[in-house]
Amino acid sequence: MMKQVMAALACAGALALGTAQAAQGDWLGRVRVINIDPDASSSALNLDVNSKVAPELDFSYFVTNNLALELILATRRHEVTAGGVPVGSVKHLPPTVLLQYHFLPDQQFRPYVGAGLNYTRFYDVNLGGGTITVDKSSWGPAIQAGMDIAINKQFFFNIDVKKIWMDTDVKAAATGAPLANLKINPVIFGIGVGMKF
Repeated sequence: MMKQVMAALACAGALALGTAQAAQGDWLGRVRVINIDPDASSSALNLDVNSKVAPELDFSYFVTNNLALELILATRRHEVTAGGVPVGSVKHLPPTVLLQYHFLPDQQFRPYVGAGLNYTRFYDVNLGGGTITVDKSSWGPAIQAGMDIAINKQFFFNIDVKKIWMDTDVKAAATGAPLANLKINPVIFGIGVGMKF
């Protein structure tokens, strides 16, 4: 029995020594494949926005052993419909900054939660054959939960889910007359790999 206990302790120690540990001053980088699933609604025109799969890149800096700042970068084009009828597409670039709390930064399984601010830049708008446009900017909150799973001292798997609030005013391109407010508010699920620098 004593030999089994010692062997188990030795394995646990080897595992702890072999996993990436995040600490104050560390940088983490992650590459994810994300599914962007808009929870779209509009004040008029019955607008909707389709789901998309896209790559995502993020960087985290550990301010303390448990607190980190994360910057998320991704961009994607979405198809827009009005009452189920295609009306065109719009691209958005939504950089998001989150303050994260990492519960177990020195373990193999490292869950975290985060909250922060999103800025969305809408561009390459092609709606209604050029007769419809949107406001170029949006600000909104963002929340996040996820987990890093250590592979070795440098690399780890990542699972992550975020909710981002973003909206824009839809207008007539010629006159600027308001047509609707479009809320996109996506839930974003991602899986990927990361590396400690």
